[in-house]
This record gives sequence, structure tokens and C-alpha cells, in this order.
Amino acid sequence: MPESSVVTIDGPAGVGKSSVSRQVAAALAYSYLDTGAMYRAVAVFAHDQGIADTDSEAIADALSHLQLEIVPDKDRGSRVFVNGFDVTDRLRSPEVSLASSRVSALPPVRQKLRAMQRQIGAAGRVVAEGRDMGTVVFPAAAHKFFLDANPEIRAHRRALQLRAMGRQVDEADILRQTIERDRQDSERPIAKLRPAATALIIDTSDKTQAEVTRMIIDRVRSGPQWDGEK
Repeated sequence: MPESSVVTIDGPAGVGKSSVSRQVAAALAYSYLDTGAMYRAVAVFAHDQGIADTDSEAIADALSHLQLEIVPDKDRGSRVFVNGFDVTDRLRSPEVSLASSRVSALPPVRQKLRAMQRQIGAAGRVVAEGRDMGTVVFPAAAHKFFLDANPEIRAHRRALQLRAMGRQVDEADILRQTIERDRQDSERPIAKLRPAATALIIDTSDKTQAEVTRMIIDRVRSGPQWDGEK
């Protein structure tokens, strides 16, 4: 696997990973892999099938009927289709966020999606965004980053994002869900949320997306593995 041209950007919800990752991928002329959207899509799939997001056996059985497709989109970075239906606009709700954390802790789900992610990354020149990209999925990636920020700022950012989509949200409730999501992700038995040993940790609390993006691009381009834009 040409992991020398894979950039991993991990971190909890609300740190700006998606926007930063899309911008980094565009600047480097790399593909963008939104792995968080993949787990959210499985959570939506399980909900639509009437399966509890903690029912590992039922979800494992249903995965054989899951057709997941991620299509590049100029405005959104990517659009996600489950069995032919566009579920992109359903992926960012607080409820789906919590459900995806539970779903992503199930070994059958991680096994299936990890194989898909590694297949996509096998071509190289990929910016992979998620929670365990640098620790589990692409452990040999040359460029690893971990974005973080305090929960209050992350909850505020998520509330602004949801309001921009026309949703009415309670920011205090978003904060509670953010803290609960962090607990779930850091305490689950597999693929815990943590920075890779060699990752550059960036606190985004007082930085703009443009500043974080520039830090990552400069770091990648200054590395010995950088082969230039094609």
C-alpha cells in the first residue's frame, strides 16, 4: 500500500476535520476519504432497517445487503448513497452522531468498512479523515494529524453548522451529546479515539480553518515523501 502518499486527519467531532480535510485534499490534488460519513451511513442504514444500533448480530447479518457508495461532490466534498438513496443530508444530525459512535464500535462494521477504506487508500494520494485513520487503518501513513478543541467550542461549531442547514438546535443539548460522544469514542474496546504516536496534534480552539489547513499543507509539502502535485 502506498501509504507514503496518504495523509490522515483524526480527531473528535466538531474540530473542523471535514472542512479542513476537503481543503487539504483540494490543495494537494489528492482524493478525500470521509470515513466518518461511512459509519454514519451504516447508522442510518440500521435505523431504516429497524435494527438497534447496539445489535451487533443483526447488523452483521444486514451488512451483506448494504451497498455504500461515496461520490465526489463539488459543493459538499462527497455525497453518500445507501442502496441507491442519497442520505447525505441525514448524516450530520446529533442523533446520527451518537448512533454512529455505537455502530462504529461493532467489530463486523469496522471490519467491513476498514476493508473498503484500505481499498480506497491503496491507490495512494488520499486524505483520510476519521478517528482511527493514523492508528489503525493507515498505520504506515507518512503524514498524520490529530485535531482537537475544547468541547464548548466544538458544540458551538456544530450548532452553527446545523442552524446553517435550517435546523433548530439546543446548544446545551449539543454540548451534552458532544461530551457523551467523546466518552463513547475514547472508552470503546476497539479503535479508541486517540492520536497516533507520530501525529502532529493541532488545537483548533483558537485557529481558523484556513490556519489549520495551511499548517497541514505546509507540513506535508515539506516532508521527504512529498512528490508534488500532479
